[in-house]
Amino acid sequence: MLTLDELLKEAEVAHGHLCAGQILGVRMAMLACARLGIDEPRGKDRKRLVTWVEIDRCATDAIGVVTGCRLGKRALKPVDYGKMAATFADLSLPLGEDRYKAIRVCALESSKQRAKELYPDVEPKNAQQMLAYREMPEAELFSEEWVSVYLPPKEFPGYKGERVACAQCGEGINYDRFVVGEGEGEILCRACAAPKERYYQPI
Repeated sequence: MLTLDELLKEAEVAHGHLCAGQILGVRMAMLACARLGIDEPRGKDRKRLVTWVEIDRCATDAIGVVTGCRLGKRALKPVDYGKMAATFADLSLPLGEDRYKAIRVCALESSKQRAKELYPDVEPKNAQQMLAYREMPEAELFSEEWVSVYLPPKEFPGYKGERVACAQCGEGINYDRFVVGEGEGEILCRACAAPKERYYQPI
């Protein structure tokens, strides 16, 4: 595992700037790897880790830098709860029935107040938090919880699934992300199966 300073430099390059959220993300991922006994998440241990991130903000980029988990590798799973939290699953720790041991780490709301107490004269707030979050003990920054996560084989990194075409739009669908339509049981993509719910609308 690289040092905090080394990882923060890499996170700054990957994200485009360094901020309090990046520092939280780096420290969160370092803590999770330590708890799981993962020394080289981007090296010899790279196939052990799958991470769920609960926010689409700066910390997510930092978590990817530390862990090597990437969306395109299917090792980074976004679930947008709007929380500064992530769950790190170790695939070498199966619990049975497609479940794996994991640790969920969440930034404490009280850490912002603690940053104010440590650096009351530093402005702006981001600079204050950046200083504090580098040095605060983990117990003042994060809550930790051992959890299990469900990860069937088809959700694994490297899974090669069947590719089918949507009966309506003709576009290819990977990883069983199709819906079987009512009536004649046509295979549909999710966008065609529920057009009012898709994130885009034709104009």
